[in-house]
Amino acid sequence: MKLNNLLDRLQGEPLLTEVISSGQAMDVEVNRVVFDSRSVSPGDIFTCVPGGRTDGHGFARDAVDRGAVALCVARPLAEVQVPQLVSRDPRAFMGRLAATLYGWPARDLKMIGITGTNGKTTSTYMMGSILEAQGTRTGLLGTVFYCDGVTFEHADRTTPEGADVQWFLKRMRDNSCQACVMEASSHGLKQGRIEGCEFDGGLFTNLTPEHLDFHLTEDAYFDAKRLLFNRYMKEGWVGASNASDPRGAALLMEHPDRMHGYRVIGSNESPVEGCWCGRIRSYDLEGMTLEVYDPRGRLAFREVSLPLIGTYNGENAMGVIALSMGMGIGGDAVVRGLASMPQVPGRLETYRFPNRVVGVIDYAHTPDGLEKVLGALRGVTVGKLWVVFGHGGERTGSHRPKLGAVAASLADRAVVTMDNPRSEDPASIAAQIVSGISHARAREGFQHWVILDRGEAIRYALDNAEIGDVVAITGKGPERFILFSDRRVPFEDSAELRRWAEERFPGWEPRR
Repeated sequence: MKLNNLLDRLQGEPLLTEVISSGQAMDVEVNRVVFDSRSVSPGDIFTCVPGGRTDGHGFARDAVDRGAVALCVARPLAEVQVPQLVSRDPRAFMGRLAATLYGWPARDLKMIGITGTNGKTTSTYMMGSILEAQGTRTGLLGTVFYCDGVTFEHADRTTPEGADVQWFLKRMRDNSCQACVMEASSHGLKQGRIEGCEFDGGLFTNLTPEHLDFHLTEDAYFDAKRLLFNRYMKEGWVGASNASDPRGAALLMEHPDRMHGYRVIGSNESPVEGCWCGRIRSYDLEGMTLEVYDPRGRLAFREVSLPLIGTYNGENAMGVIALSMGMGIGGDAVVRGLASMPQVPGRLETYRFPNRVVGVIDYAHTPDGLEKVLGALRGVTVGKLWVVFGHGGERTGSHRPKLGAVAASLADRAVVTMDNPRSEDPASIAAQIVSGISHARAREGFQHWVILDRGEAIRYALDNAEIGDVVAITGKGPERFILFSDRRVPFEDSAELRRWAEERFPGWEPRR
């Protein structure tokens, strides 16, 4: 598309305040919208995103030298002679700019957004599997992978920047996808990364304190999550919200005609009127079965099988069931999709070894998340429950003693190690975790060690685990690096676990 034609289509765009031609021709061909000057190719528009650590305006000259034909800026730049699109919020505007350039691809897809503190990734995989079981080709955008319907790419953030969101949606449409399931993070929502998207369906999983270094208060954190439903929904949208979560219940009251409540009930509890309710019927390391009741209390599904454990995964399943039924997806597709859903990398990712020890990798990195994971594993562990964990630097420091207390109360053995220290001292982070262990009401016989080298910590736990023990390695999930302030070091929990197993048991192959 020519730049002048693109600008014609942007007439009336509220985030575009001025266009400066800089005396340059406006009939140049535009190919893509990008925000990293290193990825600029001839014909691209480069967006200068102001940031906390770097300011994209400082890379404008480099982008032009690489072939950028125009810039999106927060302030005019006299030193570059290309057309400039001035916006009061370039980060949010670039999503709408890219959507306009690519022909608004979200309008050609059934869009489903999933938000909340915990459960987004697993729920995204569940929803994608249900849609595929219905015969709907589906793309995914989330914490672990971005999938355009054909290829998978490792994700570098839960919700991509707006230009990338639209680029992936375009690729999904080009690859004949009919739907997209997207994790909507609080950062992504607050920063306007999903501008240019409107959703047919939305799911709210839960809310616990997280990212308070960014949002400052829990209310502000929730307000960011609510944006999915209050700003980015299509007319006639359908939603589902966790009725057992206080913030989820608040959303149900805000949107009583649009949102369906869901919850998991106890074995002796009656279904709650007005909610989709699931009762866990069986439960072991292989998975669980649920019986499901509709909002009128009638049995809707006698048995829904899940290859996952944990009450919280029962909640995740109930969320996608409520949303699917609200969106008119057939019950058969729901049952088949959940039963056949793929292993979610770094979410209770399970490995069994010949010595009858089980290794589990999980992303749980908050006190609430760790409590849920260890609680789920506690109920199916025959021997001792080990946990290897740490906490990220430059993150909510108050979580550290709480993580230690959770480990001491639910595990039998804990190895405190490094996570992503960033600019902080790993030993100091570990000491804060241990302070929580010291003041906790620990399980009888509980022991802990501090081994800062994460690889050594994992191997120590696996070497010392015995028949029937479960070793949970938490905090990083599928992440591929350990982050320091000045570098990132390649490291994957799963790769470390596999190396240990291959050395210990020649010929071993993963069986989940």
